[in-house]
Amino acid sequence: MKDKKVLLTGGTGGLGRGILPSVLSQGASVVIPYLKERYADSVRGMLTQEQLEQVTLVKADLTKESNVSQIVKDMGKVEVLIHLVGGFDMGEIHQYSLDDWHKTFNINLLTTFLTCKHSLQSMREHNYGRIVTVGSRGAVDPAPQLAAYSAAKAGVVALTQAIAKETQKFNITANTVLPSVIDTPTNREAMGEENANQWVKPASLAKVICFLASEASQDVSGAAIPVYGDA
Repeated sequence: MKDKKVLLTGGTGGLGRGILPSVLSQGASVVIPYLKERYADSVRGMLTQEQLEQVTLVKADLTKESNVSQIVKDMGKVEVLIHLVGGFDMGEIHQYSLDDWHKTFNINLLTTFLTCKHSLQSMREHNYGRIVTVGSRGAVDPAPQLAAYSAAKAGVVALTQAIAKETQKFNITANTVLPSVIDTPTNREAMGEENANQWVKPASLAKVICFLASEASQDVSGAAIPVYGDA
């Protein structure tokens, strides 16, 4: 990814902060959207001065198309999209509220659609692109109380695979990873640490994502790659 322009969504989250160093180590120029200033500060605080020169932080709401369109316009071109934005929620369907259903689909699927849509306009124009989205093990192996989340992530997988077929002639690849539970501070707080040693480490997931985001992945498109750790 040397000198490539990368849009890294979710870069301020637990997974994003684990993956960002790997992306920067490959020489990429990275744009990271954020919602709250404290999230941006958390990224600034973990980077060296040299790394900060590779990063641009942009305040944006990725559920709003105008925000996403403006990010891509300001970047000039998007060569790599790594879309990490997502949200986890639980609840049995017979008790699940419509508002929560919409929130789950908006954060997981709507943001994927909007960032892919506008990144693809740039990628097709420049005849190059790498798209990596994050699905979930739940997309292919749903569990109780995860129906909404699993359905939204299944949509992410289907959307990514459809993009792969639409872009075969444009030197663009689109792939998704399917992690099980990721070892982030948020998940440790929500689920306890008893089984954390079995969870997927962000650094491990970063290796898979960075390969898919690189020029080396030119012959891999439409894949949904399980990254389950020991879970």
